Amino acid sequence: MAPYTFPDDLLQAQRDWYAAYRELAGDQSSSQTTVLRRRLQRLSVRITTHPYWASAPGSVPAARVALKEAAWSEEVDC
Repeated sequence: MAPYTFPDDLLQAQRDWYAAYRELAGDQSSSQTTVLRRRLQRLSVRITTHPYWASAPGSVPAARVALKEAAWSEEVDC
């Protein structure tokens, strides 16, 4: 896999997406369901429309996978 250097704000947005997803999955009361779904939508838009993708080296789909893996590995290491 090609090495990627992701901007901090893009990497943070992916981390925030994972955190919101985990919170939504664990919300048994469903009191925050709408709020969390909207947050996931906003973060998804922020991630997919980030200017980085216009100049990403190599394959953009591969870079998106690498972003997810980088953010996930940081979450797991915490």
